[in-house]
Amino acid sequence: MKRLLISIVLTTLVGCTTERLKTTGVDFQQQAENIETIQASVSYQTSQYLALLNKSASDKQVASTQQESLLPRIARYIKQGVASWYGPGFHGKRTATGEIFDMNAMTAAHKTLPIPSYAQVTNLENHRSIIVRINDRGPFSGNREMDLSYAAAKNLDMAQDGIGSIEIKSISTSQALPEIQQIAAALEQHVYLQIGSFGSVEKAMSLRDKITASNLPEPDIRSSSYKRSTLYKVQIGPISSTETANQLNQQLTEIGITDTQFVTESKQTQRPHATM
Repeated sequence: MKRLLISIVLTTLVGCTTERLKTTGVDFQQQAENIETIQASVSYQTSQYLALLNKSASDKQVASTQQESLLPRIARYIKQGVASWYGPGFHGKRTATGEIFDMNAMTAAHKTLPIPSYAQVTNLENHRSIIVRINDRGPFSGNREMDLSYAAAKNLDMAQDGIGSIEIKSISTSQALPEIQQIAAALEQHVYLQIGSFGSVEKAMSLRDKITASNLPEPDIRSSSYKRSTLYKVQIGPISSTETANQLNQQLTEIGITDTQFVTESKQTQRPHATM
């Protein structure tokens, strides 16, 4: 394509220039010199054009390579260190993703891993492993690698001591779901796709109605309370497979809902009603 374009450009420019020289009345020697000059100019401009094309292609290739290499680097992320946990003082407050922090959900805060994303966390002292969703930034004190939610720390048997030695391994969403389902089965629970969490039952019911109106499965609303703080969580499920989760997420994206997460819940559904 490039050679064809260059050939057309050369033919057109040289042809037009030759026609113009024939009508000027100058001698043939001058015409030849003029043609050589123009051809040299076109050759130079063509070489510059090709250089720009090659540079543009090279830049795009570098950018593409950088983007493609980012995911493997994240997937290979494994680090050991000290973890702490946070709960009552932050329950009901917003996380770095904008969602409401639920100390009873399996989440965690990390300084650099993408949010949201998933990680497998292993207690190096008792070798218990869990899957957490990274939805917040931190910790910001000491040399700790991760802040776990209260539920995550409890499942790792770290809640009483407050800190513990862990290993963090970043995993993809498709890797996370089977692991979460396995943990849920052992606890006689199901896995749900959580669409949002709110401090207001009216907001939770509004989101539920929006989803139902879009011909999606009707979500459940579950409440989680701590002292005087209550969260209302909008969830669809139970989720049986990665294919089902991907299909639901695609449908939710089409109506502007992109921030979802997998959660484990008991089978009993709580349906709170708005107070009028």
